[in-house]
Amino acid sequence: MSPTDTRTGLADTGAPAAPGAPGARLALRGARLGHRGSPVLDGLDLVVEPGELLTVVGPSGCGKSTLLRTLAGLLPPLGGAVEQDGAPVTGPGADRALVFQDDALLPWRTVRANVELPLAVRRAPRAERRRSAGTWLERVGLAGHAHKYPHQLSGGQRQRVQLARALAASPRAVLMDEPFGALDAQTRAGMQDLLVDVLAGTGATVVFVTHDVDEALFLGDRVALLGTADVLRVPHPRTRGAVDAGLRRRIIDSL
Repeated sequence: MSPTDTRTGLADTGAPAAPGAPGARLALRGARLGHRGSPVLDGLDLVVEPGELLTVVGPSGCGKSTLLRTLAGLLPPLGGAVEQDGAPVTGPGADRALVFQDDALLPWRTVRANVELPLAVRRAPRAERRRSAGTWLERVGLAGHAHKYPHQLSGGQRQRVQLARALAASPRAVLMDEPFGALDAQTRAGMQDLLVDVLAGTGATVVFVTHDVDEALFLGDRVALLGTADVLRVPHPRTRGAVDAGLRRRIIDSL
């Protein structure tokens, strides 16, 4: 059955959860999102299952970033329910990491210290912080850059640091707001491959906002189209360039 045959509404329960997956189950039920007096999404029903990578696309101003900030607990819903594992999301949580297009690294901290930051906030022991930071810097290919400062790195390297920082504290959900949007095409493709690689085995649930249709199809288990209130299931395994033309056209038309 083709991906377009299996598309569902945003109320779809999503991809099956892997047994024992540590990822969080995120749900919005009849949610009204935005700032008071200016909602941008209304009546939104969406479930993201543990361990799923959901990509989100839609026209500018449709509420993609608002959706992420609400799931992160930074923006309270105006109505309906926003839940993690069945409990209301009432504010930011240490088990939900937010990754921005701007790398948001602290310029006065070294690469290692930036990656250690979420663990330092949790008051993890110094040895644990060093061990986790070292592991993740090695995984993103920056083990030899731990002593450097953000201004000494390229844009792609800074995004690698941000990814390592997001994953160092073992979050159950990672919310990504066009993290590769400012990178050149070659670096962007490399970061996409890296993301798939480093997420393998973590079990983390990922919601990834992008304007790039090919990126959405390469990364996502499903693609949510906020402009049309549809979700399209993407066939696997991931193969760059081998995309169902009808599925791609459907997403482009939604934009």
